[in-house]
Amino acid sequence: MTKISIYSLNGKKVGEEKISSEVFGLSDNDQLLHQVYVSQRANQRQVIAHTKNRSERAGSGKKPWKQKGTGNARTGSIRNPIWRGGGIVFGPTKNRNFKKNINQKMKQKAIKIALSAKIRNERMIVVDKLEIKEKKTQAFAKALEKLKIKGSLLVGFNQKESDNYLYLRNIANTKGILENQINVLDMLNYKYLLLSIDSVKSIEKRYSKSKK
Repeated sequence: MTKISIYSLNGKKVGEEKISSEVFGLSDNDQLLHQVYVSQRANQRQVIAHTKNRSERAGSGKKPWKQKGTGNARTGSIRNPIWRGGGIVFGPTKNRNFKKNINQKMKQKAIKIALSAKIRNERMIVVDKLEIKEKKTQAFAKALEKLKIKGSLLVGFNQKESDNYLYLRNIANTKGILENQINVLDMLNYKYLLLSIDSVKSIEKRYSKSKK
C-alpha cells in the first residue's frame, strides 16, 4: 500500500489515506510513456495542408490547341501540372492518416505509471473535497495559492464536482478534466495533478486488477 496525505482547500493537512500500490506504486517505464504519449499526439493531429491535383483545379477540359501544326508543344489541358495554375504533383493532401493504435492494456498501464510518478515526485495533491463554496474564479485561485501549487496544473473532477470546472477556466496554465478521462498526454503536459480523495478511490477501483 502507498500512503498519501490529504489536505483541505485551505492548505491544511486533514489526514492520511492508504491507496493501492498496484495503481499508484509502479516503477518508471519511460519507453511505454513515450509510446502512448506519441500515439495520443498523433491521434489529435489535424490534416490541414492540402494541394489540388489536376483533377481538382478549376478550368476547361478542352484541348487548348490542336495537336499538330501550331508550332507549340503538345498539350491536352490547361490544368497540366507544368502550366501556371495547373495541378500540383506529389503535394500534401488531406487524405493522409497519422493515427497510431495502442492497445488498451498498454494505455491503462501507462496511466498507472504516470500516476505513480506524480506521487513519487510529490506532484499529486489530494484534497478532502474539491468544492468551492464561493462560486468565483478568484476563490479557486486563492485555494491553489494556499495549497502552494506553483506551475501548470491538471485538475481531475468527478461527476459531483464537475460544476466547479467553471471557476478554473480563466486561470492560466490550468486545465480541468473529468477523472474518468485522465490520460498520459495531459499528465505529462502539466506539472501537478489535483484530485479529491473520492476521485482517487474511483481511479483506484477502475485500474485495480483485484477489483470485484
